[in-house]
Amino acid sequence: MTTTLTPRRSRPPAQPDSLRARRLPGYAAPALAVAALLVAAGIVYGVDLGGPVLVVVLGAVLYLTGLFVAANAVEGRRSARNRFWSALIHSALVLAVLPLASVVWTLVSKGTARLDGDFFGSSMNNIGARDANGGAYHAIVGTLEQVGIATAITVPLGVLCAIYIVEYGRGRFAFTIRFFVDVMTGIPSIVTGLFVLAFWVLIVSPWFNDGQPGFSGFAAALALSVLMLPTVVRSTEEMLRLVPAPLREGAYALGVPKWKTILRVVLPTALPGIVTGIMLSIARAAGETAPVLLVAGGGAAINFNPFENNQSSLALFVYQQAGEASKYSPARAWTAALTLVVLVLVLTVAAKLLARRNRLGR
Repeated sequence: MTTTLTPRRSRPPAQPDSLRARRLPGYAAPALAVAALLVAAGIVYGVDLGGPVLVVVLGAVLYLTGLFVAANAVEGRRSARNRFWSALIHSALVLAVLPLASVVWTLVSKGTARLDGDFFGSSMNNIGARDANGGAYHAIVGTLEQVGIATAITVPLGVLCAIYIVEYGRGRFAFTIRFFVDVMTGIPSIVTGLFVLAFWVLIVSPWFNDGQPGFSGFAAALALSVLMLPTVVRSTEEMLRLVPAPLREGAYALGVPKWKTILRVVLPTALPGIVTGIMLSIARAAGETAPVLLVAGGGAAINFNPFENNQSSLALFVYQQAGEASKYSPARAWTAALTLVVLVLVLTVAAKLLARRNRLGR
């Protein structure tokens, strides 16, 4: 029996210092960022050019310039360009997040003033300008009913329209539908409100109201559904197009009918993206003011019936309170805005979790 000895691999010799690439120390980038902000603050506040936003923007420009110069002197031009573009991408991310963080901080700091039981359990009925009480219960009810009805109308129509365009539509008719959906995407909200006002409130509603036109939450839901429909159709269409063709072909090869393939294979695969588009449309509808003001009229009392009498919404409540000549109105407006954002956030998270559970359960 013979034994084969494997020679030990020796470590490669250490490279001399002359062959190693020089690099900036780890603390160089943070130090440059701090120095750039300090210099920018000195320039902006010293000359009285603006506020913190200008300091951040000018500091980002100085930081990018200083980083490129320092990296070019130490590491070379190629590494300097790499550092510059990497820093530019990260700076763009920070600049994009700052307005969002500012909005969230402003809502939380100013919207907690009226987070009490009276705000969520009462309306503005019989509340005067000198009364510190009053709440947005009627507006919360109106928002939930109007957005709920609009969603019930829009989601089936939008999803079925997208299925037709992707799976069945061919030729000029499908192109026409897609064109009008694109046009509807850019329609201002007040135009949809005027359309529903001219059609439903002034023409249709008198048939059910003894010849008198009447405002209602259902009319506001119709206007919101017109705004939601293009977003639902376009997002669903794009998600259906992303479903791989082999999934359809495999189902067809097994003899599965087309309608069942769409229902059991295509829609479940595209469900997370479809839910995202639906939640975007719901968020837009919940924040609209003009259609509700035109066709629902607003109101200070609680109205649980969306088919009769005036009805308010959170967005309209914020708009009205912001224009009231009362020292208590701004606090109500900020709290209502915070409530609206939290409501949309909760609905979005719940829909995402539901879609994820259904997808993992199959």
